[in-house]
Amino acid sequence: MILAVDDEPAVLSAVARDLRARYGGEYRIVRATSGNEAKGVLEELRRRGETVALVLSDQRMPDGDGVSLLTAARELYPQAKRALLTAYADTEAAIAAINAAQTDYYLLKPWDPPEERLYPTLDDLLGDWQADAALTDVAARVIGHRFNPASHEARDFLARNRVPYLWLDVDRDGEARQLLQIAGEDESRLPIVVLRDGTALAQPTNLELADRLGIARRAELDFYDLVIVGGGPAGLAAAVYGASEGLRTVLVEREAPGGQAGQSSRIENYLGFPNGLSGSELARRALDQARRFGAEVLTVQEVVGLDAREPQRVVRLAGGDELAGHTVLVASGVSYRMLDAPGVAQFAGAGVYYGAALAEADSCSNQEVVVVGGANSAGQAAVFLARRAKKVTMLVRADSLAKSMSHYLIEQIAAIDNIEVRTSTVVAAASGDGQLERLSLATSSGEDAGEIDLSAMFIFIGAAPRTDWLGEAVVRDDHGFILAGSDVAALDGAVRWPLAHRRDPFLLESSLPGVFVAGDVRHRSIKRVASAVGEGSMAVQFIHEYLADA
Repeated sequence: MILAVDDEPAVLSAVARDLRARYGGEYRIVRATSGNEAKGVLEELRRRGETVALVLSDQRMPDGDGVSLLTAARELYPQAKRALLTAYADTEAAIAAINAAQTDYYLLKPWDPPEERLYPTLDDLLGDWQADAALTDVAARVIGHRFNPASHEARDFLARNRVPYLWLDVDRDGEARQLLQIAGEDESRLPIVVLRDGTALAQPTNLELADRLGIARRAELDFYDLVIVGGGPAGLAAAVYGASEGLRTVLVEREAPGGQAGQSSRIENYLGFPNGLSGSELARRALDQARRFGAEVLTVQEVVGLDAREPQRVVRLAGGDELAGHTVLVASGVSYRMLDAPGVAQFAGAGVYYGAALAEADSCSNQEVVVVGGANSAGQAAVFLARRAKKVTMLVRADSLAKSMSHYLIEQIAAIDNIEVRTSTVVAAASGDGQLERLSLATSSGEDAGEIDLSAMFIFIGAAPRTDWLGEAVVRDDHGFILAGSDVAALDGAVRWPLAHRRDPFLLESSLPGVFVAGDVRHRSIKRVASAVGEGSMAVQFIHEYLADA
């Protein structure tokens, strides 16, 4: 259903007409002439088990405003998209609706022509709704234990690759034990993943899951114009721009599209998304866009080396396959830095998680959790987890969040009652019986800071570049980040830019001509999603220049 609400009959008729013209084949268009009537319609639809995809409401109505209606709609249909239809004079109300009521978008009257001022926005909102709705069509049932590391790995892999699955905990779900008996398995081989065809996989690897679920892992061509290593924002942007401009493009990702940003629970300062979006939403949009332009995307592929076989650049994969091309873009990103404190490593996947671990968030309902770190990723995770957890404690080594976190996030955190921020505090040790249960804390100067009981800890304490696979192929700094552009031109001694007699390296070109770098893995990069997207798109321009010069 799409519900349209406006108290002016002529306007409501026009809205319904334009909605029916575009969406009448897929959705039933329902109308309401007031906020109260609309609430009654939504309640009746809920009782009848109907599905609402979108609520489009006018702001000014005699019996209330659109913001209040959309807030009520969110309670009845949390997954439905919500948009406000407003006059220019009410744009402040629209912005308030985005901030307070988490409205997805606002549209200005008049919306003529709808092909330019109505449909693109609603196409986008309904596309997102359809993508989320598809996740309810379960492709696998995962039987496991919350604090079993292998169970966590399987859930995280499926969630990040947007494979719809049903989680069945052996401690809580009777269906889990029934399925174990049917599959002839016991708890010693968790997780058990049951596929649609009834096949039961015991302790499957990510490679096995990818193969059985049809996730692409093999290249279609023998040679490419552009081989992209890494599926984070930089790599996905390069795939979109490269493929759209006619380059034969392939992207290879070791885990799941989106990279580290894809694990972010909410990105609120990304240009063009005033209500924010999750990292997985951004990754899905970019992935759909890249594939629409013809880019190949290979996932669950480990890159182990890079060779220069003139004039080719060749990426070697763990299974022995190779991807050859004219150019390579290294956008392999960074990995979360491990927390080095006694006991932490033994609880990895059993209460200790690196990144937001969206797959684990629902398990934290009414429990006490800890977020370690003081940058934006930690703040976003704390806000997200606070909606489910009883209490979220942030442990920050610095004496203030202001040293590494955006102002808007600091204000959000301060306004949430169940988030406690403990500055100048670090984890001294972790303990528990088979799962994380307790942390010993210390001040940044090493003094005892007491203990805290908890169910889960989410860690965001910096990152290290994923560049070990490059070996000596390109020059990196002392921390492993790749040098490019002017930093390469400045090299002297035994390592020099090999084309110094012909040209300088392009801005994002590494010490090996034809191999470019973008995103967090680059030396002196700005660790922001927007800058990574910018670098990925910029790299394609330099790749065109390289190909023209070759």
